Amino acid sequence: MGKGESSSRKLITKDDWMKKLNEVKVRKEDMNKLIMNFLVTEGYVDAAEKFQLESGTEPDMDLGTITDRVAVRRALQNGNVEDAIEKVNDLNPEILDMNPQLFFHLQQQRLIELIRNGKLEEALEFAQEELAPRGEENRVFLEEVERTVALLAFEDPSTSPFGEFLDISQRQKTASELNAAILTSQSHEKDPKLPSLLKMLIWAQNQLDEKASYPHITDFVNATLEDPVI
Repeated sequence: MGKGESSSRKLITKDDWMKKLNEVKVRKEDMNKLIMNFLVTEGYVDAAEKFQLESGTEPDMDLGTITDRVAVRRALQNGNVEDAIEKVNDLNPEILDMNPQLFFHLQQQRLIELIRNGKLEEALEFAQEELAPRGEENRVFLEEVERTVALLAFEDPSTSPFGEFLDISQRQKTASELNAAILTSQSHEKDPKLPSLLKMLIWAQNQLDEKASYPHITDFVNATLEDPVI
């Protein structure tokens, strides 16, 4: 950034910034709705029930449907993929019929769990019978199959270049995809609003950087404001 460009940016002190923030009024009811939206979308049914009692905020969906969805998600997060598939089919068999990519990822997760549990012969047979045919139909699927099967080539798959598949975050990723598909099938938003607002905040800060030097939020957990860079 050139000297002229830097000097043209407006400087906003922390005190002035805080005064502006304090002038913005956000209704507690709106904040409560955001919190409830996050809890029900992510499937925290116990927390949603407690929050409903404490705040009087009504959820925008039947909490009973959350219980079923959480059971599916919990089964997948525990590595019980077949149980998760059975439960989601009980909820709505069209979910997997209409989402071939999701079904592939569930089958891929079954293969991962077989490898994790040391059932290597069964894993190879499953890959050949269930995943290879899908890979022949879809190049992206084929690449995923090859990367997953590559785990079998290592004595300790978890330390291999493809060890990320065995990380718990892989289960979480697949569980989130399945959770979103269930929500969509129930005509609900698949993503909570809070993360979207956070992305919007980051975007707004980036845009404002071009015009002013002002207190940034870099610690989003504690919402700590840092002094502007002069």
